[in-house]
Amino acid sequence: MKNNIGVTRLVVGQLATNCYIYCDAVRKVSCIIDPGDAPEYISECVESLGVKPLFIIATHGHFDHILAAYALSNMYAIPFIMHKDDGFLLRRARQSAIHYLGIKHVDPSPSVSRVLRAGEALSVGEGTLHVLHTPGHTPGSISLYDQNQGILFTGDVLFKGGAVGRTDFAYGDSEELNNSVTILLGLPANTLLYSGHGDPSTVGDERGYHRVF
Repeated sequence: MKNNIGVTRLVVGQLATNCYIYCDAVRKVSCIIDPGDAPEYISECVESLGVKPLFIIATHGHFDHILAAYALSNMYAIPFIMHKDDGFLLRRARQSAIHYLGIKHVDPSPSVSRVLRAGEALSVGEGTLHVLHTPGHTPGSISLYDQNQGILFTGDVLFKGGAVGRTDFAYGDSEELNNSVTILLGLPANTLLYSGHGDPSTVGDERGYHRVF
């Protein structure tokens, strides 16, 4: 990465969710994006990087992106933030995890310290993450864009190889998702794309899979 900003990807949980630690290595601060499981593993990585987490952010409210948020929020005494439109998913995340994963012990869902709005900017040292509201997969799905560094976190909106988020849930919306994907693929071609599952890609590589580009 340019300057002091770095991204560390951790694959966690039964659904192989990408958790990211976005940090300023000089100022020794970071944020944790989509802590889907394994809070001890995530905290060990944070400690090995020597960076202080400032907040936890979820790209959307599905349980596989937030299962470790409660433990990490308490461990570091830091806020958990997400878009308000996925509050209903957060409230049922614990029960959904028990049902789909077949596990008995699941931490409570974290409390939302404040809700995110489209267009706001989140500072992490010299790094700035701009909040893009990219609904379709869920009503409150967001993407996080660092324009200066050319970094884009897409959650489950857009993946490597032309894949996009599923919309077959009752709250999914394929038209909204297509609009969100179009917005993301309109960013500079060399933008690094970090998705909620799978390997990184670039905006330019993904354009070839979508007719609009």
